[in-house]
Amino acid sequence: MLPKARRPLGRPKLEDVATIDSKLLSVALKEFIAHGYGASSLNQIVKAAGVSKTTLYSRFSSKEHLFREIMREEIKRLDAATILKPRGNLPELKEGLKAYANHMLELNLQGDLLAVNRLISSESHRFPELAAAAAERAELGIKRISNFIQECALVDGIPCKDSASVAEVFIFMLRGWHANEMTINQKVSASRREKWVSRSVNTLLAARADW
Repeated sequence: MLPKARRPLGRPKLEDVATIDSKLLSVALKEFIAHGYGASSLNQIVKAAGVSKTTLYSRFSSKEHLFREIMREEIKRLDAATILKPRGNLPELKEGLKAYANHMLELNLQGDLLAVNRLISSESHRFPELAAAAAERAELGIKRISNFIQECALVDGIPCKDSASVAEVFIFMLRGWHANEMTINQKVSASRREKWVSRSVNTLLAARADW
């Protein structure tokens, strides 16, 4: 019988670290969705992931830290910044905002993202860290849209005195519609979503001279 291969001493390879981190985040996400944030524990996550507590704590010091990292990974997966990029050489404000809105609403109303959003909505009153993670995600969206508005203002020759405020209105307009659809809990058709986005963006742009 051949002896078991011994794990090499020293620090793990970068690819091994990335694999372990990815596994922990994936398992933690499943635990949060299945049992809720409050009912999930780091002990459960360690057991489900098949790793030691030392391995977990060396990467994520708390359940809050773990959840925030899950949110950051979800933001990266959305890759919404690329949706704002024009097909041609110059940015187009109306089309960029519509594309961004449709992309974000479509993905946030399905799969893991929908489950995470429902978790935040149902448990954030008990766990402020969930609200803080959602606020961090919203701030990133506001920053992206604000930068896009500034870029379009330069290209179009239409000054914008406060792009951050306009971006905030836009992002929270999307969040309001999304929250309403989660409450109704019915499948949203693409045509219905696109019609709402078109009306909303047109309404926002109607006030562009006052931006």
